Amino acid sequence: MKQAYISDQDFQNISCTDQPFEKGEYENCTFRNCNFEYADLSGFSFTDCEFIGCNLSMAKLIKTAFRAVHFKECKMLGLQFNECNGFGLSFTFDECALNNSVFYNTSVKKTVFKNSRLIETDFAESDLSQSVLKNCDLSGAIFDRTNLEKADLRTSFNYSIDPSVNRLKKAKFSLSEVHGLLDKLDIEIDRN
Repeated sequence: MKQAYISDQDFQNISCTDQPFEKGEYENCTFRNCNFEYADLSGFSFTDCEFIGCNLSMAKLIKTAFRAVHFKECKMLGLQFNECNGFGLSFTFDECALNNSVFYNTSVKKTVFKNSRLIETDFAESDLSQSVLKNCDLSGAIFDRTNLEKADLRTSFNYSIDPSVNRLKKAKFSLSEVHGLLDKLDIEIDRN
């Protein structure tokens, strides 16, 4: 069955709970205030697209392709990015809520996460090298055998990263949050 090819379209205020979204390949499209909560986006392809103010929480992403996709002010709770099509996987996140999402064993090199909440997000065994996590809340985020080489976390906070099991060469951290690299040692650090 041939999938639809849709380009240069602006979608506003659509809801997948009212009617299923047409499966296909979307290129250079903008989605504004759309509701994809619990939608099955498996096999969809998004290239050079922008999602603004959308809710994608708990959407199915099996073999979904995201290539040069920008998410802004989106609610994206519990997404399984590890199930996406890995070929050309690239996106940026700005002011998004990605709590409880999974990037397990996923290559997301050079990804920009800006002003986002990544609470209890799973980055175990993922490749975040050269990524920028700017002003992000990483409370309870899982870093286990994660590649953070040359990543920039200088303005992020609430992380706990064990340097003995993660790759941190040339990663950037702020002095005020460096205690997040020492949590494993169970020592008390005076913040005065």
